[in-house]
Amino acid sequence: MPLFREWSSDKYSLAAIWKIEEPESFFTERTGITSDIKNEKRRMERLAGRFLLKYLKNDFPLLNIQPDEHDKPRVDNNHYFFSISHSWPYVAAVVSPYVEAGIDIQCWHPRMEMLQNKFLSAREQQFFNNDTELITLAWSAKEAAYKWQGRRGVEFVDHLIIQSYSGEEYHKEFDIQLLLTSNKLNISAQGIVKEDFACAYIIHEEIVHPQF
Repeated sequence: MPLFREWSSDKYSLAAIWKIEEPESFFTERTGITSDIKNEKRRMERLAGRFLLKYLKNDFPLLNIQPDEHDKPRVDNNHYFFSISHSWPYVAAVVSPYVEAGIDIQCWHPRMEMLQNKFLSAREQQFFNNDTELITLAWSAKEAAYKWQGRRGVEFVDHLIIQSYSGEEYHKEFDIQLLLTSNKLNISAQGIVKEDFACAYIIHEEIVHPQF
């Protein structure tokens, strides 16, 4: 079973990372769902993401997942808040009954340094000094914040601002300001860098939800 990691991402949430090595039948049998996505890798990623939600919370209502008006996936009455990300062959998920969720995983991309102007301001780029791994982690942190916020019309450079970054070897943390929320909310993201990927996820000291 290629469970890469399972942990409590904060006191309200559970998270896990899975490396896909199983046949498609492994996921369909354990979730009771199928997918008509034609691309095999994308189909497997979707099924593995659903499987991981069920792995974290056995009573997760997979069949109730529907996009809201901003295309953020939700279940009835927000029985669980959740977020899924995939970057072949890895899938990451976080689930919480209490707080909004955001997670992102990215395998290494050789052009990430060249793309940083699209999502990092000049000030933010100074934090990461053209380090491809850290730039990738910064993208994941902003993507996790975007998923947590759950609204359309977001420009990563203009509306998701990295206020600070700490980069000790085993503890990487971002303070991100959300400029589209009614009170310009600040949230925290933690990140991990591994041999194959970067992953970032939103953490909570208290129960808080975005207000607009």
